[in-house]
Amino acid sequence: MRIEDVTPETMRPVRRPWLVQRWHDLAFLHWALPPEVVAPFLPRGTVPDTLDGVTYTGLIGFRMVRLGALRGPGIPYLGTFCETNVRLYSVDGQGRRAVVFLSLDAERLLPVLTARALLRLPYMWSRMRLEKDRDVVRYTSRRRWPAPRGAASSMTVRVGAALDRPSALEHFVTARWGLHTRAWGSTVHLPNEHPCWPLHRAELLDLDDDLLRAAGLPLPAGPPASVLYSPGVPVVFGAPAAA
Repeated sequence: MRIEDVTPETMRPVRRPWLVQRWHDLAFLHWALPPEVVAPFLPRGTVPDTLDGVTYTGLIGFRMVRLGALRGPGIPYLGTFCETNVRLYSVDGQGRRAVVFLSLDAERLLPVLTARALLRLPYMWSRMRLEKDRDVVRYTSRRRWPAPRGAASSMTVRVGAALDRPSALEHFVTARWGLHTRAWGSTVHLPNEHPCWPLHRAELLDLDDDLLRAAGLPLPAGPPASVLYSPGVPVVFGAPAAA
C-alpha cells in the first residue's frame, strides 16, 4: 500500500459536492501519542497515521460558518456556530490520510442531531463562546448532551506571526483532505477540499480542558507539541464512500 503524500494542496478535488462550510478563527493544539494508544479508537480498516514514529491528538476550537448542502450559500443562523473537536489521524487501506473525530462539541442542536443520525459522527450539544480581543482568542465550551454532561473546555491563545514555511509537523496536523468514520456498519471516507491553510504561530495562554479525558484519551503529560492559529478557509466536502 502506498500512503499518499502530506501536501498543503488539496489531494483530490471534490467531484460530487455534498456539504459546504467555512471554518473561521481556528486554534490547533496538538500532543504526541504512541500509535498503540490511539489504534483502539480508530474505525475498522484504518491505522494510526504517524510522523517520525509517533501520532498526534488534536484539540481544535473554531467557528463554523454557513454550513449547508451542495455548493449553495449555506445557512446563516443554524449553519453558523462554535465548535471544539478532539481528533486523531488515520490512514485507510487505500493509503488515504484523514481525520478521525472522537468528539465534536457544537452549540446548535439541529446540526448535532443531523450529523449523529446521518453519519454517526460523535457530535455533542454544548454551550459555547468564541471571544476575540485583538490578537487574543478564547474558546469556551460546556457540554449539555449527551454524557458526560458538564465536560468543559477553556483555551486561550495569542496569535503570532504568519508562517511562510510550515514545518513537517505543522503540515501533518493541518493538511488533511478527508475524514474517516464508522457509519451504518462500515467505515466510510468523506473527502474535502479547501485552499492552502493560512497559518500563524500561536502562544497558549491558558488551557483547562475535560474533553480529551472525556473522549477516553490519556491526559497530556506536558504542553502541546504544536500550537497554531488560522483565520480560516472555505471548505467543500464530498459524498461518503467506502474506506
